[in-house]
Amino acid sequence: MSATLDLAIDLIQRDSITPEDKGCQALLANRLGALGFNNEHLRFNDVDNLWSRRGDTTPLLVFAGHTDVVPTGPEAAWQQPPFAANCVDGYLYGRGTADMKGSIAAMTTACERFIAEHPDHTGSMGFLITSDEEGPATDGTVKVIEHLEARNEKIDWCLVGEPSSTDKVGDVVKNGRRGSLTGYLTVKGIQGHVAYPHLAENPVHRLAPVLDTLVNTEWDQGNDFFPATTFQVVQIETGTGATNVIPGSVKIVFNFRYSTETNQSQIQQRVLALLDQHKLNYDIDWSHSGAPFLTAAGELVDAIQVAVQEVCGYPTELSTAGGTSDGRFIAPTGAQVVELGPLNATIHKVDERVSIADLDTLSSVYQRILEQLLLPTT
Repeated sequence: MSATLDLAIDLIQRDSITPEDKGCQALLANRLGALGFNNEHLRFNDVDNLWSRRGDTTPLLVFAGHTDVVPTGPEAAWQQPPFAANCVDGYLYGRGTADMKGSIAAMTTACERFIAEHPDHTGSMGFLITSDEEGPATDGTVKVIEHLEARNEKIDWCLVGEPSSTDKVGDVVKNGRRGSLTGYLTVKGIQGHVAYPHLAENPVHRLAPVLDTLVNTEWDQGNDFFPATTFQVVQIETGTGATNVIPGSVKIVFNFRYSTETNQSQIQQRVLALLDQHKLNYDIDWSHSGAPFLTAAGELVDAIQVAVQEVCGYPTELSTAGGTSDGRFIAPTGAQVVELGPLNATIHKVDERVSIADLDTLSSVYQRILEQLLLPTT
């Protein structure tokens, strides 16, 4: 059994359903402490976070990840128990294998080998580990970054272990993410009997043309790095439960995934202008999960491309597709941020799993990135 697989099994057997950590960070701190890392356990409200750093010089390369996992759903639906970490037919099964305890194990063993071979490397290495990525993400990475910023501790390069790969390890890495903006809209009408519509005002009917416009609006055309901004309705709630009552209100939740061609303020202004244009009686609240970020060509992207080509034998594709990640909290500090992890085909699913061979490959890629960035050039 490889060191990476052994550590992954130990992590997965801890049922750290968000925001629980269940001792994962203590385990990692012990491993990192033995390598000369200085560990800080940062607890904000009910969330455990670990900031661990080796060295006090620049540049600083940080591995970022999360020990919390999403709930399993009905465990009877799993072929393998979700926290047993069973190895079957070349795969490691369990909640968090791909998202993202497998990556954390690979990062840790990559550092162990790198430090053993190059104890006097240049710069510094760090780990930023939270247990609040799969939850509200309010007391995790964002709070650790605020803590570091307050003492002017800057990250130069950050490698996030989110499962980025599609068909083969490293075939896709995420060098950016779209922004995410959610609207909670309530349109008010006048409740009444369906047989007397002239005595009521149906808010669903009032909303319908507005919704049609929102769905069919071209918000932007995207650019070389980002697809066009998208609008999606995710929830509609209305009615009284009776079939003969015109509802008094309709609630709708919608989400924008937006590119760098626009911003939060511009989207909100366009939506509000449309609602006012149609003279709706409404209330609206907004939740902004994060602005888009992009890490263009530079030291980190170059190192990743070299590492994947040398270790795996094929090139990697840069992408900004997918959901949000904690990278959105790190990038605004000026750090170069890229996500590289195992295949994402089974994340959040029943029978989440990762190829055992892929774990070792990923660890080798991480080690090669370390060598590219933290060894002196000749």
